[in-house]
Amino acid sequence: MDGLQSTIKLNNGVEMPRLGLGVWKTSNNDSRDAVITAIKHGYRAIDTAREYGNEPGTGAGIREGMKQEGLKREDLFVTTKLYNGEQGDYDKVSKVLDKQLSDLGLDYVDLYLIHWPVDATYMESYHALERLYKEGKVRAIGVSNFDNDRMSKLLEESEIVPAVNQMEFNPTQQEKEILNFDSSHGIQLEAWSPLGAGKALKNPVIDELAKKYSRTAAQIILRWEWQRDIVTVVKSVHEKRIVENSDIFDFTLSAEDVQRINQLDENKRDLWYDDFTWHNPNGRYGNEIEQVPDIQK
Repeated sequence: MDGLQSTIKLNNGVEMPRLGLGVWKTSNNDSRDAVITAIKHGYRAIDTAREYGNEPGTGAGIREGMKQEGLKREDLFVTTKLYNGEQGDYDKVSKVLDKQLSDLGLDYVDLYLIHWPVDATYMESYHALERLYKEGKVRAIGVSNFDNDRMSKLLEESEIVPAVNQMEFNPTQQEKEILNFDSSHGIQLEAWSPLGAGKALKNPVIDELAKKYSRTAAQIILRWEWQRDIVTVVKSVHEKRIVENSDIFDFTLSAEDVQRINQLDENKRDLWYDDFTWHNPNGRYGNEIEQVPDIQK
């Protein structure tokens, strides 16, 4: 079945919607409004993170969206992430999750991810996630931005296979080796930056296909990812775009056109380990939560 109600079964049996709304680099006010809008238009998956600093706004949007649409908590799939500076042992991670649940106004999250594999702590952190999963505070656990070396170590030293690995994935960065490795171990790849930070929208092949199918470039890319069985979260704060991004279910790319997009892979990431201070003292990113405005009281 194609549509926003369509799900994919994770390796623990939990059903996860295949297309959702992401709120990276979105203020609390904007994330609240975007989430309400997305839920109104049929989205059932919402993706946020502690690092984004907008869990209160996201949670407010979830609660208001459910109220307006007459939904129950179990009708939505909410993902959040453990960020770099708060990784550690069970006691530390458990307190962090409690704070995140409080900010979100939820009793549990459906998917809890390690945001980045901080080498000194990611294994200990994942053991904490395993315990939280067994306690029922999260319905599934996984990771984000794990290369094959770190994933191999995780699999060797953990009890529970991650349900998801959330990676940058778009026409020019298709993560072929990671996708193949994860798939072989029953780990679902989920795309962040599915439109390549906007750059993929300007690709001439994408533009040609948009004209051929009378669709936007974003719709062509999102439909391609759908047909590749990639779970996707796409960000927008504009109602028109939120609706357009979900309007991909009444057409199908030909096998030939899917292959044309497959051939656009340049294996170039926008953001990777060397950019971070915990891998490189001169890196641009570290352990600080992004500062965004508070929601209005």
